[in-house]
Amino acid sequence: MSRTTDAGDAPRGPSRRILLRTGFTAVAAAGTAAVLVPLHGHRQDTAPARGPGRTTAGAAGTEEFAEMYRGREIRGGVSALVPAAGPGGGTHHAEPVAEIRIDGRPLHVMRRADGTYLSDVTHYESFPTLRETARAAVDELGTARLALPASHHR
Repeated sequence: MSRTTDAGDAPRGPSRRILLRTGFTAVAAAGTAAVLVPLHGHRQDTAPARGPGRTTAGAAGTEEFAEMYRGREIRGGVSALVPAAGPGGGTHHAEPVAEIRIDGRPLHVMRRADGTYLSDVTHYESFPTLRETARAAVDELGTARLALPASHHR
């Protein structure tokens, strides 16, 4: 018995399984690349210079500053808060937390969805950077001091 090919027997394309496997591999490779590309370009700085009025940029363009503004000491920055593992364990992502202190007292700051910041003192206006948020709070406070958080009143 010999096998003959007819003109009607066109060669079949790749199977559905091969197409799905190829598509999955492409998506996995693209996702991995998207995560690793920012890390590849990241350079580790050694002991950045800090001082009054100096701004340092850390990973992902975070802002840190310390300066005297209108006779008030303002400090601010963004740190990463890693939540503790829950009952199921698993991996957690670090959440950036913005912090500002005016004369050593914390100013509650929130980051808006558009990337700007607002504070308890200037809650009707938002600012593009933490430094501008701190300066606006000092301008609004005048000679008044920030109240201590509720945990310090006991």
